[in-house]
Amino acid sequence: MECGALESKWRLGCSCHLADGEDRFAGKGEEGLLLVSRPLAIFGAGGQAREALQLVRDINGASPAWDVLGFLVDEGYLGQGTVHGLPVHGALPWLSAHPEVSLVVAVGSSSARYGIVERLSSRAPNSFATLVHPSAWLGDGVEIGHGSLVCAGALLTTDIRVGRHVHVNLACTVGHDAEIRDYATLNQRVSVAGNARVGTGCELGTASCALPGVELGDWTILGAGTVATEDLPANVTAVGAPARIVKNRPPGWHSPHPGEPW
Repeated sequence: MECGALESKWRLGCSCHLADGEDRFAGKGEEGLLLVSRPLAIFGAGGQAREALQLVRDINGASPAWDVLGFLVDEGYLGQGTVHGLPVHGALPWLSAHPEVSLVVAVGSSSARYGIVERLSSRAPNSFATLVHPSAWLGDGVEIGHGSLVCAGALLTTDIRVGRHVHVNLACTVGHDAEIRDYATLNQRVSVAGNARVGTGCELGTASCALPGVELGDWTILGAGTVATEDLPANVTAVGAPARIVKNRPPGWHSPHPGEPW
């Protein structure tokens, strides 16, 4: 289900080269040929999922690319008939019946998103979509992984690597040569400075900051407004300016437990 390669380049005003070797052009081509939008489903039915729907609608407003068929949830959470006029389906049965549909996991928590992707990857044949808002500014050499979201107003300068299933939320900034690893979440107005490294599954709270060259260990959490002035180890929560560690977690704390709903 998952291709491990990255989208080679997403930049306002150019086509998007996909890891499967196809170039995506939406709307009418230079010769007037109308190309068909690709079917998409959004996993989740909460606030993050509704924001993902708005992101897709804004992409389509600039140049039609996606046909959203509905929202997906675990069967145990079915109950909402529709969200913003679109149906809510049980995830696994629906995906198995629609292998041609691309998928994006729009769940805000890094650990929850990791668990969902791991389970779907082993049970459903669908590919993951990458969504970049048309108002996001991405410079040369920026790579975005499968399943990631880049929201309105985000600024990513140059030579930046963003992994798979990463959420870059509204008005975030990422400086040159930074790396944002798989499943990380940058909440609104986060700033990641040049040469910084954000580890797998990290969650950076609203308006938090990683200063130049700082490395955040895997599955570490920064509270809102926190300023990381030096490296932080894996599996900790840090708050304040400068950041101070207030909680340590055991390795593997983020992994789903057997029988946990997805």
